[in-house]
Amino acid sequence: MDGMSDVRLALRSQELEAEQERTITAPTDNRWGLFWRRRHTRKALLDLTTAQLRDVGLTAEQARHEGLKSFWRD
Repeated sequence: MDGMSDVRLALRSQELEAEQERTITAPTDNRWGLFWRRRHTRKALLDLTTAQLRDVGLTAEQARHEGLKSFWRD
């Protein structure tokens, strides 16, 4: 990776961590909290670049398939 990609990945990682901290404060012990978390994480998958998806071991098609699932589906 070039230096710019490393910086972008680091910034994206920080953004995701900040979102995760906000997510943790949402109640996940109830159905609505679980639905909200699914919606949030699936939306985040759709925003990842091909390189980021490769880093986590997903293809663009796999991310798209998961990201477009309804929040109420497992």
